[in-house]
Amino acid sequence: MFRRSTASAVLATAAALALALSASGTATAAATAPGFLGAADLPPHPSSPWTAGKIVKGLPETAPFCLEGALPAAGSWHRSFGTDLDTGAVQVSVRTASDAAAAKLATALERRAAACAADWLRRTPGGTASWQDYGKLPVEEGAHVYGVDTSIPESEPGVHLFGIGRDGATVTVVSWGQMGHLTDAPVPAFEKTTTTAVNKLNP
Repeated sequence: MFRRSTASAVLATAAALALALSASGTATAAATAPGFLGAADLPPHPSSPWTAGKIVKGLPETAPFCLEGALPAAGSWHRSFGTDLDTGAVQVSVRTASDAAAAKLATALERRAAACAADWLRRTPGGTASWQDYGKLPVEEGAHVYGVDTSIPESEPGVHLFGIGRDGATVTVVSWGQMGHLTDAPVPAFEKTTTTAVNKLNP
């Protein structure tokens, strides 16, 4: 009887220890920032070098264009990039609870990017907008690139590119924007940027 009780106690203690270690590992992973792009990874600007901000826990103060409310604050990190002129970018990465949760988030973000032009038009009477699906990229669990062109009367047009990708339970979004149209966007270079972003998530 004593031996059985002792064995049960040992097994219970081992199980509790394993659970504690597992929880600790999950907390450590959530507290660790994923890998991020560097300034040199952005599409080259013809007249101004990129500068990169610090990697910061949480969401940026201003959400990426058309993705307002779509990114969860929990498990998120971001880094902003800028030039001396009118071009800027931001990368937001989210460590989710599982691969399934990450896949769900990536799908939701892709749908939001695909609907961006139509949603913007509904909110902007008198505006014009167009969009382009540049297709999927063969990196890790996949990535997708979209472009959106918006304009309102008596104002400069704006063009935005979105790269959305996933590596395991981590999702990343790269949003790039400047004045201009889709014909001005550096799509091949941005596709390379998106691929690099996904490859750097879990070094």
